[in-house]
Amino acid sequence: MAIAKAERLMNLALCLLGTRRPLSKRELRGSIEAYLEAGSDDSFNRMFERDKDDLRELGLVIETVENLDGDTGYLARRDSNRLPPITLDAEEAAALGLAAKVWQQARLAGAASGALQKLRAAGMPEAEDAYEVHSALEPRIPVHEAAFEPLMLACRDRRPVTFDYRKANSAAPEQRQVEPWTLECWRGHWYLAGWDRGRGAERVFRLSRITGRVRSRAGAFTADVPDVVTVRETVESWAGETATRTARIRLRAGAGYPLRSRAISVTERGDGWDELEIPYGHGLDAWLVEFGPDVVVEEPADLRADVVDRLRAVAKD
Repeated sequence: MAIAKAERLMNLALCLLGTRRPLSKRELRGSIEAYLEAGSDDSFNRMFERDKDDLRELGLVIETVENLDGDTGYLARRDSNRLPPITLDAEEAAALGLAAKVWQQARLAGAASGALQKLRAAGMPEAEDAYEVHSALEPRIPVHEAAFEPLMLACRDRRPVTFDYRKANSAAPEQRQVEPWTLECWRGHWYLAGWDRGRGAERVFRLSRITGRVRSRAGAFTADVPDVVTVRETVESWAGETATRTARIRLRAGAGYPLRSRAISVTERGDGWDELEIPYGHGLDAWLVEFGPDVVVEEPADLRADVVDRLRAVAKD
């Protein structure tokens, strides 16, 4: 059915772009096979109105013109639907080439490669690739979670989803109904930001804690989607980027270099442990748990309790 609709939309777009005069509904119905197969006039009218709205949502400019006889016609003028020429300088071309190399996901890598080929065929300058010869480093955004692709598509299509989610301090997963907004990568982990229908509030989910399949649901979003910058700030806050106070921890000597790089101060204790003062924000407890026995929280007490709860939940699995 999805293929049939895509074909119908393509045929309607070609008819509207290929005409020099407005076409009436009757003429369009006689030109497109799917409309000919509509069971009744009402069925055709509903199908046509949905298709017209879908094309407009995709960016096609469709004009509605009323002739002298009072009939309504439709057309999409080519000059109104022609993209301006794409001009890129060498630095912009280099940035696009670098971005295309970031993705390891096979589906995204193919799309990025194809887009670059089309831009180069259109005259985009060939930029020197600093990562091709002169460096052993190559940027990557790893995507290992099976939930990434269905959630990426759901964010793009604005489709609600359900999935089973296991919180870091819970032994068993629970089902969540979410309106997905965007995916963000932070500190090597992918996060989904969206509206949790069950809790009636925005939430952030770490993809590695999603278990089982991500299932799409019909229907429109019930909550407004915020600006992408606001969503990114939300992800950073939930993942621990926004610090509101400091914490004091003991860290085994020679371990926990990511923690050391963010420390405000480091004091050598001389007993095989160092004492660190680090920024404390939402999500720090989950990060500290990843270092296992190499980290001991001294204060504050609420952070220590959260870390202990998470470790106990892990021990139960």
